[in-house]
Amino acid sequence: MTSGALIRVSQLWKSYPGTAVLERINLEVERNEFVTVVGASGCGKTTFFKLLLGEEQPTRGTIFVAGKPLAPEPGKDRGVVFQRYSVFPHLTVLENVLVGLELRRSKFLCRSFGRRRRDEIEQCERMLERVGLLSSANAYPDALSGGMQQRLALSQTLIMGPEILLLDEPFGALDPGIRADMHGLVRELYSELNLTVLMITHDLSEGFRLGTRLLVFDKVRVDPHDPDAYGATITYDVPVSRNRNNGNEPTIAALESGV
Repeated sequence: MTSGALIRVSQLWKSYPGTAVLERINLEVERNEFVTVVGASGCGKTTFFKLLLGEEQPTRGTIFVAGKPLAPEPGKDRGVVFQRYSVFPHLTVLENVLVGLELRRSKFLCRSFGRRRRDEIEQCERMLERVGLLSSANAYPDALSGGMQQRLALSQTLIMGPEILLLDEPFGALDPGIRADMHGLVRELYSELNLTVLMITHDLSEGFRLGTRLLVFDKVRVDPHDPDAYGATITYDVPVSRNRNNGNEPTIAALESGV
């Protein structure tokens, strides 16, 4: 394995009593890759995401980030956006973005003061302008559409300056038109901020559309008498740019037949 990988997963297994979820996961993610993860319902995508977050611990195997064992909770290195909007309903849009910076500066007072506060507000306003929410800075989340709330959730995460952005089916609840707008925004932010992105999606075409690399999770070993005996692993690892250029990689139709 190359030592320069930002994320390195080695011989990862995850099981619960009587149930194997993941087995033999080996993966390296370089800086500035956009990796999308697809697979059938129940194939372990969410469990893998929880392992990357540190919410779950591997049964066997290791996860390293920037050459160090994975920290148990996301820090400045990892930001996360879920399908459910993780916003504070009692705070305005601006306050929702500002609160992360204030907590980082002062965990007890949860507030900054003076010039520091003015600088942080300006930083948050620039982020809101970038995602198209500056005109709603003084609104409360319940006044926002679903797409606007997801833009706010992105702002909350990106204002902290993560190197890795973890997206858990972030667009699954959005209408097709709004989803397309969010696709464009995420791709722009990914490029502008030099992010490394891992995104779980149930939509294979979305995975191809957004990612520079697509992983398919599936079970290669199946016991018809004991469906939970074996876990899923990575069955396809597709570099999307090559797929579009030379036609030598699996097509969407071929992958859909196995997902």
